[in-house]
Amino acid sequence: MIKVIMHGCNGRMGQMITGMAAEEDDLEIVMGVDVSNHIQNTYPVVKSITECNTDADVVIDFGAAAAVDGLLDYCVEKQIPCVLCTTGLSEEQLTKMKEASKKVAILKSANMSMGINLLMKVLKEVTPILADAGFDVEIVEKHHKMKLDAPSGTALALADSVNSSMNDAYQYTFDRSKEKRLRDKFEIGISAVRGGTIVGDHDVIFAGQDEVITFSHVAYSRAIFAKGAVQAAKYLAGKPAGLYDMSGVVGI
Repeated sequence: MIKVIMHGCNGRMGQMITGMAAEEDDLEIVMGVDVSNHIQNTYPVVKSITECNTDADVVIDFGAAAAVDGLLDYCVEKQIPCVLCTTGLSEEQLTKMKEASKKVAILKSANMSMGINLLMKVLKEVTPILADAGFDVEIVEKHHKMKLDAPSGTALALADSVNSSMNDAYQYTFDRSKEKRLRDKFEIGISAVRGGTIVGDHDVIFAGQDEVITFSHVAYSRAIFAKGAVQAAKYLAGKPAGLYDMSGVVGI
């Protein structure tokens, strides 16, 4: 049985993973961490990861970016692998994560769904062909009005997939209102929309001469992310130190 600490257990994703884990035969949540205690869980909940005093095989994190530093320190100290799903991390935190992964297994993904991770692979394959044919690249992402970070971590990961296939030749543009100029050939425009209850909608647009090719992914439920996180926890438990991603989980 894989024992899990659910970091951010009383948030929307934490509660969805809690419900999904209850249906698993080979995985259970043994402790939760959340500053809020308004929800009654079947497992004990503490306010800080430093208060966890139970044995565990892996941590699933869907908490706040401000709590990630302490989480990484805890996982290194206790040698517990971590599925790190929180987005909006600073460059300093990303550097700390990479350093921590030299001592303990960490799986970091901007998006836990199989579809997004397959899309990232496809983008790496098609971008050199389309770029050579003169296609421009734009990314538009849409999320619910409660999402704090913009652009989304997934949008940036999609942009990175495009960019990596072109030897990082592209620059990212997030705001075109500051200056009037023609679009640069090696530019990826990334736009963010926030409103309503949109779970997650990403379009990668290749705009060419008289034709447009759009790769789209739409998430209709957070369940796809919860399922991916649970599968990632099973995959990561027992793994040696290193920085992992969803490619190993979905087999691509």
